Amino acid sequence: MVLNYIWISFFLIAFVIALVRLVFMGDTEVFPAMMNSTFSSAKTAFEISLGLTGVLSLWLGVMKIGEKGGVVNALARVLSPVFTKLFPDIPKGHPATGSIFMNIAANMLGLDNAATPLGLKAMEQLQSLNRKKDTATNPMIMFLVLNTSGLTIIPVSILVYRAQLGAAQPTDVFIPILIATFFSTLAGVIVTSLYQRINLLNRTMLLTLGGMSLAVAAIIWLFGSMDKERMNLVSTTAANILLMCVIVGFIVAGMRKRVNVYDAFIEGAKDGFTTAVRIIPYLVAILVGIGVFRASGAMDAIVDGIKWLVELCGGDTEFVGALPTALMKPLSGSGARGMMVDAMSTYGADSFVGRLSCIFQGSTDTTFYILAVYFGSVGVRYTRHAVACGLLADLAGVIAAIAVCYLFF
Repeated sequence: MVLNYIWISFFLIAFVIALVRLVFMGDTEVFPAMMNSTFSSAKTAFEISLGLTGVLSLWLGVMKIGEKGGVVNALARVLSPVFTKLFPDIPKGHPATGSIFMNIAANMLGLDNAATPLGLKAMEQLQSLNRKKDTATNPMIMFLVLNTSGLTIIPVSILVYRAQLGAAQPTDVFIPILIATFFSTLAGVIVTSLYQRINLLNRTMLLTLGGMSLAVAAIIWLFGSMDKERMNLVSTTAANILLMCVIVGFIVAGMRKRVNVYDAFIEGAKDGFTTAVRIIPYLVAILVGIGVFRASGAMDAIVDGIKWLVELCGGDTEFVGALPTALMKPLSGSGARGMMVDAMSTYGADSFVGRLSCIFQGSTDTTFYILAVYFGSVGVRYTRHAVACGLLADLAGVIAAIAVCYLFF
């Protein structure tokens, strides 16, 4: 519903601004430019979707091997002591715990197709513990915030889009995204725990959060001591080694489980084509809307306005061009993806704005969409502090993304 209003607004605002430019400024080029943008944006959307097919098939095939090889289950077991502390209201041994573990693990591995049904199942099981069926419980809200903070180890789709749009090293944003999404998730956990009075000062949580914080601090310190060129080289090399280790690790896990690795890959790869085809209408719709909005001059007016405010405060304005992706992300995943693609197409995939838009896209998830789908599936109307915690996690992710992008690029 929110995306419907946003999409309509793109066209109506663009039309009004173009009309003002034509009538009062005598700009006869604005309407032809808007119409040309509809055709070029539609063509770009189709070409991107078509080009995604091969790489999506590759990664969905690899993910299927990992899924059947028990990697998701292994992650669930590793996370078990931590999640017990974060969800104290769930009875020990309740099936909701297993579904939550599986959903978070699937999200971390980028298994969106597996994560959503597992998340809906977890929400149904949490609802069975809920005495006030129309009001969100503490475990529901913590679960939602962990989802909306978007902790993802392998941001496959972003790397694919960068490759499609001509990035010299598509994986150069891998480590920056990992750092930004960590800060988003950490902020989400801390804020929600404060709301719910969950004690994080226990051995398990201190070891987990402290260990993760130290690891991220070490990465930032290590890269902070390098010049930009060496930092880019090392982070890209490390990202490629990590991704190759994931592929080999999944294959080895499949072999240990006596899975027919080749058949599992083919099974997952088949979803690559259907996924690429399925996103064509969404990508066409959002890119055409953004294209018209930009061609009318509306996007430039917004960006220039924010830039003016930043300059007034004495700040650097280089990051402003990527902000539309950050502002759209809590509302719509496809909308933010369109903004990211538009930023890379307009400024270049290897530009500061292009890279920052990718880090924005990977640092958080679609807060309002997830709240609507998950709470809507069980009839929860009163979300309590879920929106506030989700948006604060998003804000932390945006600030971290900007800082990390300046550090790396």
